[in-house]
Amino acid sequence: MTAGARSADVVVIGNGVLGLSVAVEVARQSPGLRVVVVGPLSRPMAATPAAGAMLNCFGEVTRYTARHPAALARFALARRALDAWPQWLETLADTAGAPAGRTLPASHRQGTYVLLGGRSGAVATDNFQAMRRALAEHGEPHEMVDPRDVAGLAPRSQARPLLVLRLEREGYVDARALLSALEAAAFNLGVHMMPGTARELLAGSGAVTGVRLADDSTLSSGTVVLAAGAASGTLADGVLPPGAVPPMLYGTGVSLHVTRTATSGPGPRHVLRTPNRAATCGIHVIPLAAPGHHYVGATNLITTTPITGPELGSTHTLMREACEQIDHTLAFGRIQHLMSGSRPIPLDCFPLLGTCSLSGLVFATGTYRDGFHYSPVVACHLATTLLGPSGGGQDADLAADTAHFAPERPPIQVMTRAEAIADTVQHTVDTIQEQGMHMPFWLDSTPMEDWVRGQVENLYDRLGDGAVLAPELIYPQFPAPKSTDDTHALDRLTAYLGKARAHHGTGLGLHPNASA
Repeated sequence: MTAGARSADVVVIGNGVLGLSVAVEVARQSPGLRVVVVGPLSRPMAATPAAGAMLNCFGEVTRYTARHPAALARFALARRALDAWPQWLETLADTAGAPAGRTLPASHRQGTYVLLGGRSGAVATDNFQAMRRALAEHGEPHEMVDPRDVAGLAPRSQARPLLVLRLEREGYVDARALLSALEAAAFNLGVHMMPGTARELLAGSGAVTGVRLADDSTLSSGTVVLAAGAASGTLADGVLPPGAVPPMLYGTGVSLHVTRTATSGPGPRHVLRTPNRAATCGIHVIPLAAPGHHYVGATNLITTTPITGPELGSTHTLMREACEQIDHTLAFGRIQHLMSGSRPIPLDCFPLLGTCSLSGLVFATGTYRDGFHYSPVVACHLATTLLGPSGGGQDADLAADTAHFAPERPPIQVMTRAEAIADTVQHTVDTIQEQGMHMPFWLDSTPMEDWVRGQVENLYDRLGDGAVLAPELIYPQFPAPKSTDDTHALDRLTAYLGKARAHHGTGLGLHPNASA
């Protein structure tokens, strides 16, 4: 596309890992197409630049993974991605060329150690055991190791790991290196990068017609890929029927780039992480390519409106827990960068992938913590969706799995309301205890559980019939601690549920153990 042109064959909104990956794969498969990627150069609050970029499949297994067909389909997508990454990196390296291309595979390091520590609650423990079962069931290489043999593992004594599980094929890719390689590959393939922000989608006669940018200019196209992360929800709402698509929440995460000092020693040589814990992701410390440089992550503060920067309390908790549970010598390190980005989280926590009722509009968003890991498979799948099968034809199993994530759907529900309330109570009590609260010796946690249960039941009474939310979305104050300015979150949620009931019918979502 020339500088003065205002049209394209394919417009990709979003210049994060998913948007760039889709653009690169479409351009690679069909060199004659004019492909444009729209996104601000600075990527404010984008998820990719702040990501640890762990390649986690089994490391993200939780006690919910086997509870519903959609959850199993998401796991199958993660397994495909784990297999795809080595070849994807080689392809990117070849396409990007020197120097970024040659250095990209070197930024990929395999090996992840999952730590079940003395501070782990019931949810983290259940997730760890679910991980072990999944590894055995699928024959994935792994082993239990002695914590003393894990390089760089140096928690405080009260948080020593009880069990450590090594995942042989999982690991990480440097997010910054991958972004550079994707940009170089896109340039070499003739993809045009258009700085700016999409303000709205344009549509007419049942089809997408283009994009209006923040400067009021327009870009016409009959095919638009919506890969704008957490901002995708607002764009979709402007052209699709009310209640058709689950609303997008903002999962703001904080992470740190830390350099070691002589006092802190060399640190971990592989990814060290906890299982996903109550109401949030696992803590992780990742060695970066440069010696003595480490990534520390991450938090997850869920809101219905954007947060403009890192929260002090979340950042403090991350630093304290990483030092206590993984490596106390991090306390002597030097913070080089404090990073913050918003993960795109649909209300049901499942991805939004594929086509919709508006012809030409394709979704590549809503991937929560997994967008980086999924990107090779999502890119190839959506390229096939846009261009048609090449070579061996359509992958029927992949098509069946991604069908669960059709954007226009009622929210997927993986448990009953009673189960959701019980699990939310456990998540909240675990979080309170992990933060250091102790009951008097003559009491167990029952009074605390009863209080939380009353708060959650009151919330569900206000939501009305049919709604079931993931426990991590609910604290006694929905959907995030009161330190945010998200004061109208419940009003927004109840308004959406009313529209969803009207659009999809009285039933909301798939029931547990449904085969649909």
